[in-house]
Amino acid sequence: MGASATADRKTGPVRTDATRNRERIIAAAREAFVEHGPNVPLDAIAHRAGVGNATLYRHFSDRHELVHVVASYSMARITEQAEAALAEEPDPFQALRRFVHRAADERVGALSSLLHEGFDKNDPHVVDARERLEATVTRLMDNARRSGQLRPDIALGDLMVAITQLTRPVAGTACSQVERFMHRHLQLFLDGLHTPARSELCGTAVTFEDFEADTA
Repeated sequence: MGASATADRKTGPVRTDATRNRERIIAAAREAFVEHGPNVPLDAIAHRAGVGNATLYRHFSDRHELVHVVASYSMARITEQAEAALAEEPDPFQALRRFVHRAADERVGALSSLLHEGFDKNDPHVVDARERLEATVTRLMDNARRSGQLRPDIALGDLMVAITQLTRPVAGTACSQVERFMHRHLQLFLDGLHTPARSELCGTAVTFEDFEADTA
């Protein structure tokens, strides 16, 4: 057996453990950020992940890097849910409905605060991820609109604001209480998107650019 094969055998499990630890830290950080916000102590995240503080800092140099990774991971997960709904649901409005509920399960509202914590919105990877999400959700809405099921005056911003607001914890309550009403209220919202429209909307829908301008 050559030296390189021996080295691979020795480093393989180490690399696997490192990857597993990184994934545990990201998952624990996401849960902690959802429950307590982005300022939760990093040692609490390490404890939740079942690793030591040194292990956490070996993977993430500081809070900013960890927040950035968690926010990017969550945005990617939401986009994957949109793409899966688009590819797997033959009924356009059912595809939109599925995406809304799956995005809610990712706790978009609770995690949206991460995007305001020094998150570099101009990072090329972030821009690509945002454009991918925007394009996929726009296709979901366009398909539902062309099918005659989505009212024509609804825009992307209307959908994303509703998902964000309806998945935020109610002030003064435990974060877990969101589960009691989140999907129920989203169902009411989705029913309101169906045609024919029962009222005329006032104002205009926000855009991703509006969100960025407000947080610049």
